[in-house]
Amino acid sequence: MLEFIDCPESPWLLLGEQFSGSEHTNEKNVPYELTLKQESGTSSGPTKPLPRSADVVVIGGGSLGCQTIYHLAKMGMTNVVLLERDRLTAGTTWHTAGLLWQLRPSDVEVELLAHTRNVISKDLEEEIGLHTGWIQNGGLFIASNKQRLDEYKRLMSLGKVYGIESYVLSPAETKDLYPLMNVDDLYGTLYVPKDGTMDPAGTCTTLTRAASARGATVIENCPVTGIQVRTDDLGVKKVKAVETPHGTIETPCVVNCAGVWATKLGEMAGVKVPLIAMHHAYVVTERIEGIQNMPNVRDHDASVYLRLQGDALSVGGYEQNPIFWEEVNDKFAFSLFDLDWDVFMQHIEGAINRVPVLEQTGIKSTVCGPESFTADHKPLMGEAPEVRGFFLGCGFNSAGMMLGGGCGRELAHWIIHGRPERDMYGYDIRRFHHSLTDNKRWIRERSHESYAKNYSVVFPFDEPLASRNMRKDPFHQVLTEQGCVFQERHGWERPGWFNKDGAAPVKDYDYYGAYEKRKNTSYKYNELLGKEYTFDFPPHHDVIKSECLSCRHGVAVFDMSYFGKFYLTGPDAKKAADWLFTADVNKKPGSTVYTCMLNKRGGAEADLTVSRLEPGAANLPLAPESNGDAYYLAIGGGVAEHNWNHIRTVLQDQGFSCQLTDHSEDMGMISIQGPKSREVLQEVLDTDLSNEAFPFSSHKVVAAAGHQVRAMRLSFVGELGWELHIPKNSCIPVYQAVMAAGAKHGIINSGYRAIDSLSIEKGYRHWHADLRPDDTPLEAGLAFTCKLKSSIPFQGRDRLEKQKEEGLRRRIVCFTIDEKVPMFGLEAIFRNGVPVGHLRRADYGFYIDKTLGYGYIRNPDGGVVSADFIKSGEFTLERMGVTYKAKAHLKTPFDPENKRVKGIYD
Repeated sequence: MLEFIDCPESPWLLLGEQFSGSEHTNEKNVPYELTLKQESGTSSGPTKPLPRSADVVVIGGGSLGCQTIYHLAKMGMTNVVLLERDRLTAGTTWHTAGLLWQLRPSDVEVELLAHTRNVISKDLEEEIGLHTGWIQNGGLFIASNKQRLDEYKRLMSLGKVYGIESYVLSPAETKDLYPLMNVDDLYGTLYVPKDGTMDPAGTCTTLTRAASARGATVIENCPVTGIQVRTDDLGVKKVKAVETPHGTIETPCVVNCAGVWATKLGEMAGVKVPLIAMHHAYVVTERIEGIQNMPNVRDHDASVYLRLQGDALSVGGYEQNPIFWEEVNDKFAFSLFDLDWDVFMQHIEGAINRVPVLEQTGIKSTVCGPESFTADHKPLMGEAPEVRGFFLGCGFNSAGMMLGGGCGRELAHWIIHGRPERDMYGYDIRRFHHSLTDNKRWIRERSHESYAKNYSVVFPFDEPLASRNMRKDPFHQVLTEQGCVFQERHGWERPGWFNKDGAAPVKDYDYYGAYEKRKNTSYKYNELLGKEYTFDFPPHHDVIKSECLSCRHGVAVFDMSYFGKFYLTGPDAKKAADWLFTADVNKKPGSTVYTCMLNKRGGAEADLTVSRLEPGAANLPLAPESNGDAYYLAIGGGVAEHNWNHIRTVLQDQGFSCQLTDHSEDMGMISIQGPKSREVLQEVLDTDLSNEAFPFSSHKVVAAAGHQVRAMRLSFVGELGWELHIPKNSCIPVYQAVMAAGAKHGIINSGYRAIDSLSIEKGYRHWHADLRPDDTPLEAGLAFTCKLKSSIPFQGRDRLEKQKEEGLRRRIVCFTIDEKVPMFGLEAIFRNGVPVGHLRRADYGFYIDKTLGYGYIRNPDGGVVSADFIKSGEFTLERMGVTYKAKAHLKTPFDPENKRVKGIYD
């Protein structure tokens, strides 16, 4: 680790010679004319006096800190302070490449990037008359194979929904655009003319000036030494103050925008910040004739990027063997590491192949600095589960500049209003289970894999190989032996589908052979994953078909043990249930209700089932002790942490006296579904399963093969069926009894790939796919879950009533197409040739034998989306640039009368 020092121009060598192993340049310098380092360390004290108190203290003066304080001030919160330990940008922002690409395989990220672009290219200049240094030179994505070009075509189709201009170019057209490029090995490219390049110092300086003009206070040379946390009367931990060597600022809210140093800042408040620091590098070339005004290039298959730098290029990339920064140094400001050429060399070959003139071009300087990386290559945002008022805005995986504007706005909204405006669940710290966020192995392995795969094609069914088998349910071993191909969710291994050719266990992570680790060989699980790397139907499409149709025509067993299983009890449990849940869950004990939970804006924070329990003595894990109202909450396992924190936050904010207890690990859960499920279970359970004795949406504790279980008559696939919630030690004997009783009925194991297909075919929602925090239940077709006909208040009710009165400006619609092509979500929806939305979720429905998808559509003139608007339109779906005629459905095309869940099979 070396401090940056200005040194005389060192002799440079040609890139080709660098590659052939000659002596390397030792010049370290960023390619920006303006950096703020010149002033670094010139003052021993803070640049302004510290206020005694503030509404919000933002810590860290990089991209995220500057964007956050700017947006807080813009939203009217002016008693806000930004503290930077050195000068603005001193950590990692000052040396960032500053690339902005508008298209990503996520609608939310496209919107976040669009906002960043607006702020730095237009808003700031209009507000204070200063140019941020934005250069709109365009962006070019390189495809060397069909899958990569298919991915780009998917992005192009999504871009049409957002009005983002993009073009798929042939190799010849690419050569015309970028004459210095080698196009001999190209399949095609994606050109986005309005992509561009940001200037870190110019952007951050302009942001803080604009924030200061609105009343915010920006203080440099002021490190934070401690964060005071108080515990209130209910035992809730809350931020109290920020300590510095120059005084203490009382505040109820801290925002951790400390980048690589965010973990240390979190420790001051007892908050876990799961990120890791790595060296990330690029080199800056000497002048290249003819490179001026060329677009920035991302050659994903070579894992390199080429950033235009005036009349030169910056060349960087993502390698399989990044160097971890083991001991993060607090004094590291405007500093760079020595470049490890042995690690970096792999990028040179790819760069020279793409732009051959580089072989004869010198390297002027190297830039190797720290960047923070996370387990899934997504940022860490939102209120920390451990301490109220402690917000995260860190872990940006080298994308802090381009995501900064969008994320800064969402973070400001989160702080002021309690929730962000957009669906930020993919970035929310609560997407990770609390057992993982301080697990060093998980953070290191996952972050490595995410870094190494940063430029990999994003396929719909990919799974991580790092840090698997962290949480295993009681059925894991027996299902592995039967060929289960597992998916990872929330640390859990959950069944994906069942391979007919024997076991395919997940092995320990091999770091892809990096760091002299022995690479896994004969790795069947990895081979099966590799076969999924397609935007066509996967080779085992027929296996998933048989799992689905066995459920539709016979009976199938689904292991859903990863579900969150919570009990809500205590004196105010009924009050809390009324306020939390949109549906009336206070039916008689023994009833089970499907419901949503909303935020204050009426957006769906969750969907779940709530079962009202009989009061009585504890019979854990099947029943809690309760002498009043008690509820059992069953929640999709991948979002259990989010649900837990949402409920806990609402209980705290409302002052309800309740206990929320988590028994997720204490019980397994299998769901037996299909027309023959009653015949199978009648042999296993000691209770009458007739419609009269055990109606749909009811539950009871019964004996199963001599073991007590809670049986619930529910379905997530649209069939007659029951869930069995089983104490851990009873799981295997109950499962074996079910399989034995089902043998004569052809019972099979099925996985979540089948559930995905069956549930979309039935029109059931998946939270965070076709139901998100930015969707209301009315827009999502879930008005039946809302007790609007009662007078019972619930969170978000006022917004729903207003929306009902005004009419829906957007609503979910089901689409089917006749062509046998797969869709995965993000396909553009056109009505009469005009883009009106995109698919959120899509799959193949094997019973109806069609591809179907769900998406929210808007009326282009801003009016109400009525049933007539849907019926009168001609709809098409665009998939990878190809248009397909689509049929819009107001009701699910499968069992619209809901007969099958009631056991009525004509």
